Amino acid sequence: MTVRRRPRLSRPLKTAGLAALALTGLASSTVACGALPGSSDASGDTVTVMTWAPDKTEATDMPGMPAMARAYARWVNAKGGINGHRLRVLTCNDHNDSVGAANCARRAVKEKVAAVVGSYSQHGQAFLSPLEAAGIPYIGGYGLTEEEFVSPMSFPVNGGVVALLAGNGRQLARDCERVSLVRPDTLAGDLLPGLLNSGLAQGSRKPATDILAAEDSGDYTRQAEQALTAAGADRSVATALGRAGAAEQARAGCVTAALGDRTDSFFDSFRRTQEDHQKVRISSVLGSVDQTSVDRTGGASGPYEGAYVTSWYPAADDPRWDPMRKVIREQAFGDHRIDPANAGVQTTWIAYTVFRQVVESLGDEDVTAQTVARALNDGVRADTGGLTPKLSWRFEDTVAASEFPRLVNANVTYQVVRDGRLVAARKSAVDVSRTLEEAS
Repeated sequence: MTVRRRPRLSRPLKTAGLAALALTGLASSTVACGALPGSSDASGDTVTVMTWAPDKTEATDMPGMPAMARAYARWVNAKGGINGHRLRVLTCNDHNDSVGAANCARRAVKEKVAAVVGSYSQHGQAFLSPLEAAGIPYIGGYGLTEEEFVSPMSFPVNGGVVALLAGNGRQLARDCERVSLVRPDTLAGDLLPGLLNSGLAQGSRKPATDILAAEDSGDYTRQAEQALTAAGADRSVATALGRAGAAEQARAGCVTAALGDRTDSFFDSFRRTQEDHQKVRISSVLGSVDQTSVDRTGGASGPYEGAYVTSWYPAADDPRWDPMRKVIREQAFGDHRIDPANAGVQTTWIAYTVFRQVVESLGDEDVTAQTVARALNDGVRADTGGLTPKLSWRFEDTVAASEFPRLVNANVTYQVVRDGRLVAARKSAVDVSRTLEEAS
């Protein structure tokens, strides 16, 4: 990744997050947390971390992330631990709400974890404030909120949703004269149009039509109709232009959706709404569409055939994922929560790969939140086996995007669904640093 070097300047520790939700309801509640069985030893030879994600909610769930964390702990402990330390993993369900996210963070503080690793939450302000107060690093969050790219205790391993949407705009700009964006009607969703439009602008395309949708809806027919109309495939066009003319106009239109788990539901409504002779190109981003989504919806005969998908990482069949797949086979065989093609599982693997190298870099020092954070800030360079560029969070390694001062990896990959398989559409990754700088 190419980054722009800048002189060291002071920064405020916190800015207002566009994706933040106010922390309310601080009354005590039950936190759905657990520890890796058989790893309750709190001695100095044990390093305790936490991984959280939502599960059994009405919005996006990521049960594979805590499950992957536990499998990683079993694997590394079977090999003698990390630098002689046994790894103890606590898990927590943030329930997709700000109170649940804050409860998970307070549990992490109470347990004196060395880091929160490979986690997913839509409520950055709710969980990062307690972590900042306790000096606990947040390594490899999913990248859903602006706070993850602002907080001095956050160490992101990818470019988050911001890089995906900027990259998606650049991917679509080559073929699409008109773009419709269907995204959640949430504070986090409000960040997406500007990022997509920045990518489109680099290809000299007009801004996308912004179409809001409820994150937990079961039917998206109205949004599908709006998206098709904005993309130039309104049902009335065939009357004015004829079938051939309508088909020709539709070819220049694109519809992209970023609705998390509900993206399948949207494209199901979309397929039922779209006229056969007015096919527009469809698109999405990793986390909303992956190989599991393609398989679940019919593979080559499903709605995603031919779709463009923007990802952070190499395609799921890339051999660079083989070490992760080996760990899953050895330590989580039969655990259907862990899908190696899932972006959350992949992010958790990368985050723990980083954490292991940080602990190893400490040598004989005690492994605490403070020593881990210091090592990260002092320039530990983590090698993820080519899944990302080498990662380092020194000031001079960050991307020159003022609104995302903790972002160090702005690479995305372009993929396409061919014959029911999500495959690379371009061999090399694309650095969207400049796009994010212009969006800022």
